[in-house]
Amino acid sequence: MTAEISRRSTLKIAGIAAGTAGLGIGTGLAAAPASAAGGAFAHPGLLHTGADLARMAAKVKAGAQPHTAGFARLTANRHARSGWKANPQATVVRGGTGQNYVILYNDIHAAYQNGLRHHITGESAYADTAVAILNDWSAKLTSLAGNADRFLAAGLYGYQIANAAELVRDHPDFALDRFQEMLSGVFAPLSDDFLVRHNGAVVTNYWPNWDLANMACVLATGVFCDDRAQVARAVDYFKNGEGLGAVKKAIPVVHDDGLAEWLEAGRDQGHALLGVGLMGTFCEMAWNQGIDLYGYDDNRFLKGAQYVARWSLGGEVAYTANTRAKGAINGWSGRETASDTAGVDPNMTRPIWAMIANHYTGRRGLDASYLTRIAAKAAPEGGGGDYGPNSGGYDQLGFGTLAFTRDRATAAEASAPPSASTAASGSGSGATSKKGAPSVSPSPTASAQGGRGEDLAATGTTDFPAWTAAGGVAALAGGLLLLRRRNRAGGRPES
Repeated sequence: MTAEISRRSTLKIAGIAAGTAGLGIGTGLAAAPASAAGGAFAHPGLLHTGADLARMAAKVKAGAQPHTAGFARLTANRHARSGWKANPQATVVRGGTGQNYVILYNDIHAAYQNGLRHHITGESAYADTAVAILNDWSAKLTSLAGNADRFLAAGLYGYQIANAAELVRDHPDFALDRFQEMLSGVFAPLSDDFLVRHNGAVVTNYWPNWDLANMACVLATGVFCDDRAQVARAVDYFKNGEGLGAVKKAIPVVHDDGLAEWLEAGRDQGHALLGVGLMGTFCEMAWNQGIDLYGYDDNRFLKGAQYVARWSLGGEVAYTANTRAKGAINGWSGRETASDTAGVDPNMTRPIWAMIANHYTGRRGLDASYLTRIAAKAAPEGGGGDYGPNSGGYDQLGFGTLAFTRDRATAAEASAPPSASTAASGSGSGATSKKGAPSVSPSPTASAQGGRGEDLAATGTTDFPAWTAAGGVAALAGGLLLLRRRNRAGGRPES
């Protein structure tokens, strides 16, 4: 145990040092929230603020739609029942021999859904259940293992478990210090290390969703643990990171029609949806700490999300062929070209759209017609367990119809920058001080179940599959309705 803790500490320090040296962290510090300048973090302040939770409860109590339909999705989910018993493991394995990560993600979603249900109903049994699950895991978990997919476990389940815990962090029985030690000692070191070293691969080897998952973990850990350096690193990577998860690499081309290409649209629909959901999650958590990444670079994320929404609805979109270098540093190498968008299944969905659409149209008062249409089609959004039994159905926490539907802001509200102190209103702890707050500009004006259950985050069962590819990336296999008219050639290896 002592050796394991020492190993974690060494890994974390190495990751931080390399990140500071190699990723231009100095620029990130200028963009960090007031907390990074010495103020307090807003709690709750990840995906949901105190004001958000109060709004959900009030809307459900009043019988308002679509909130009550969203709440019905929550209460119907088997994970949202009080009395769920956790099955904590000392080591969680994802990828390779001895995989057991299914246990972790089921317990995380049970904790999150019980915590959310408590805030809406006020019933203590749900909070008690969430606390028991989280305490059991922080008392036992010491490591994440497996092949390259261990980094996906760190990223996805790190940001998710932090969000579940943020809902009950003020509960008298919650082991806060021990949970913070688990986040900063087990999950965050792997995510930090991935963003610096990318598992020993060339930086473009991994598609954007790998970076985005680990960025979300670093940011969520930083906020939950009141770690200013973690938050600064995450924000800087979003803007300036070397990997494909940085916003200008994940969304590389902006067109005159106001749409911007999503890189993974050249891969397949499922991964593109995953990436949009993860970037939205990252932006929402940052927003609730007073940082506007939704509006960064002239609403670049809005343009990319609109692109994926139009494409997923069956619309024609432009795509610029791109070739990625792949392989291990000083090892095997290859190249992969995505020459056009992949095919789409109009019935495929993930619970990602309500959060993004409500930010741009509700908070900011912008026009986002494709987001509005696809969010309506996906409503009411469910959560983990509602989109298939495999890990791909648990990549998002979900329930966006319930959690993020809000009244449209007034013109004055829409033009105001985010405020972490406002986000903290109604919470039990520390509103962010305005002193030393970052310079955050308001965003400029800008013009149903059915998802597959496959593991959409993973890229295969080996760390570095020895292949090269020169052709286009193949469309999704098996029964998809191919709405693109252009012919595609070439195959997509398992990557």
